[in-house]
Amino acid sequence: MSAFPALQPTYAPYPFPVVRGEGDRIFDAEGNAYWDFYGGHCVCSTGHSHPKVVKAIADQAAQILFYSTAAQIPVRDKAAQALIDFVNGGLEHPMASVFFCNSGAEANENALKIAAKQTGRKAYASFKGGWHGRSILAISVTDDPKLTPGLESFLVPDTQLPWGDEEALEKADLSQCAAIILEPIQSMAGITTAPASFFKKLRQKCDESGCLLIFDEVQTGVGRMGTPYAAGFYGVTPDIITSAKGIASGVPMAAVILSPKTASAIKSGDLGSTFGGGPLASAALLATLDVIQGEGLMARATAIAERLRKELVGTVVTKVQGEGLLLGLRAPGCAASLKKHLMAEKILVGGSSDPEVLRLLPPLNLSDAAVDALLEAIKSFKN
Repeated sequence: MSAFPALQPTYAPYPFPVVRGEGDRIFDAEGNAYWDFYGGHCVCSTGHSHPKVVKAIADQAAQILFYSTAAQIPVRDKAAQALIDFVNGGLEHPMASVFFCNSGAEANENALKIAAKQTGRKAYASFKGGWHGRSILAISVTDDPKLTPGLESFLVPDTQLPWGDEEALEKADLSQCAAIILEPIQSMAGITTAPASFFKKLRQKCDESGCLLIFDEVQTGVGRMGTPYAAGFYGVTPDIITSAKGIASGVPMAAVILSPKTASAIKSGDLGSTFGGGPLASAALLATLDVIQGEGLMARATAIAERLRKELVGTVVTKVQGEGLLLGLRAPGCAASLKKHLMAEKILVGGSSDPEVLRLLPPLNLSDAAVDALLEAIKSFKN
C-alpha cells in the first residue's frame, strides 16, 4: 500500500469534511452548520446549490452533457450573449465577444497570449501584489516568489510596478510590453484598492504605449463589487476582461471577454478549448446571471458592505477594505487569532498574504442571519 494519499495534498483543509451546502452555509458529516464567508474561495456566487442553478444543470444534463466546439450548441451561444449583455450593462464602451475556457489561470494565459500575438511584443507589465495564476505566462506576471523556483528559465520578462502609484505609472516605459495586467482589487495581497483616477491613468498610458490593458476580474467580476464588473465600477473599459470563479456558481468555467478591436484581430484557430463553454457550464452561467440580476444581489452586496463598515467601528477590526462582497478585515496584531475564534464560532473566513487582513468572499445572497453572526462573533472576541 502506498505511503501517499490517493489525493495529492495542496492546501491545508478545514478540520472537518464538507458533505453538504445550502445557501450561505456548509455542513460537516455530523450535521454542524458553518456560515460560509469564504465561498469556496470566491466561487459560490449564488450560494450553495441554489435551486435555480441546480435545476438548470439537471435539465441540461438530461438533454446533452457535453459536446466540444466542433458543434454549435444553442446553450453555449445563449451563455455568450448573456455574459456580453451583463458585462456591457456597466460599461461606457461595449465589449464584443467572449471565449470560454475553464479556469482563471487559463483565461489569463489566453489573454496574455492574445496580447503578444497582436502586438508582436514579448514582455509584460504587472503590479506588485498581483496574483494571476499558476500557468507559465500567468506565473510570469504574478508576484509570488514561492511559485517560481525551478521554472525561472520558462518565464517571460515582466515589469512589476507599485500598486496604485500614478507617478510611477506615468514614468514607466511600456513601449515593449504586449499588455499590462491587473486585479482591480488585489485579493491575495489583502484586498488592496486603488482610486478611480489610477485606472483612468492606466487606460491613457496603455493607449499611448500601444499595449493592451487586461483586467483580471476572476474575483472582482460577476456582480461581486455591486456592479457587473469592476471595469464599470471604475469607469474604464479594458481591451480584455478575464472572468472565472463565480461565473457559473461553482461549475468550472472561465471567460476571456474581448473589446471589438481585440476580437477583430483574432483568427479562427487562434483560440481553442475542448471543455470551454460546455453545455453544463453554459447552463450554470445562464442560471447564475439570472439569479444575480433577478434577486438583486449586486445591490445586496453593496448594502452588506455598508453595514459591516458601520457596525464594525470600535471592534478589533480597524478598517474594512474593498468593495461589495470582496472585503478585507484589517485586525492589526490579532488577525490569526481572530480567524481561529471565528472558526470556533462556526464562521469561515479567508486569510491573505497580509498577516493583518482576513478576507470575506461570501455568496452574494448572504443572509442577514450570517451577517448578524459575524458581527456578534467579532464583537465578542477578546485578543
